[in-house]
Amino acid sequence: MKLGASLLPFEDDVVAARNIQAAAEIEADSELMIVRDRLLLLDPDGKRFGRVIRETFDQLLSGETTGRYAWEQLRQTEKTHAGSMVEINLHREFDFDDGSDMDYRIEDIEVDCKYSQDFGGWMIPPEAMGHLCLLLCADDSTSTWSGGLIRISEEILNAGKNRDGKRSIKAASRRNICWLWRNSELPENLLLHLDAATREQILLPGRNKGQKRVNQLFRLVHSRRISRSVVRTVAQQYDYMARVREGDRGRARPKLREEGIIILGDYLSHQAVAQALGGPVPGAGEFVAFKIAPAGPQHAGLPQAELDGRYWVVVEPSAQVGPAPRIPEPQGRKEA
Repeated sequence: MKLGASLLPFEDDVVAARNIQAAAEIEADSELMIVRDRLLLLDPDGKRFGRVIRETFDQLLSGETTGRYAWEQLRQTEKTHAGSMVEINLHREFDFDDGSDMDYRIEDIEVDCKYSQDFGGWMIPPEAMGHLCLLLCADDSTSTWSGGLIRISEEILNAGKNRDGKRSIKAASRRNICWLWRNSELPENLLLHLDAATREQILLPGRNKGQKRVNQLFRLVHSRRISRSVVRTVAQQYDYMARVREGDRGRARPKLREEGIIILGDYLSHQAVAQALGGPVPGAGEFVAFKIAPAGPQHAGLPQAELDGRYWVVVEPSAQVGPAPRIPEPQGRKEA
């Protein structure tokens, strides 16, 4: 597919001509093409980039100590650090070489990394002139993120500068962005996307209620992937993973098993059960809870999982059921 197909839609002949010209200029930039190909080789579907952005957001929110789950809950000084943290975390994830003048050296080409929470809000420093920039933005409310490359030149920048001499990219010049990933999936911020009533039932106020909050999380949120970060935010305790595991009867797995709820993790044996039940399947560092009941004639044709010598099906969270069986012992892990 030609790059022009990923740019802004054609509205008239003038816009069409400009887009075609921009696409031709992008494809003529050999260094940009080299960096593009390298990044797509490292992350063809953008899942690694998306995961890094998600983890960076979670680092900033620091839910374990603050209970925060939304960008708007951050202080302005914390928001200011987001770009630097994204740049650093991507550096670690992909082990890019250090740049001499820019953040990275990719295939021996200098590349600066610029993140903005708002599309088009990238601020370009004077020293980036003539260099390639990796532009990133994300939106937790829509669970999407985008990333592309652009060559910085005087022509694409607005005249106005901030006190550091940084300038923004002209709206019309965004057609010069070579999108590698556009509106790609950002791992969901579960707490943000829950309805307010459910979230309020989970985030019980007060200290020493971490176990109750975790139990409520898995009691109320079924058939959705729940990350460790969500569990950490809900528990607000150092040993948050212990709130889920087997052991004391008050912990989530044994407590909720009495209510017909099983909690599956990222073990191969657990993933097999989730698959048999019709999914979703927990990926690395994720959990999925299901309320289940013994399969009967009325469940013919529904996905069924064999547990403890009989078959089980997923039922509605409001269904009245008996205790669930123990889930298989953890065996191996596989990133789904």
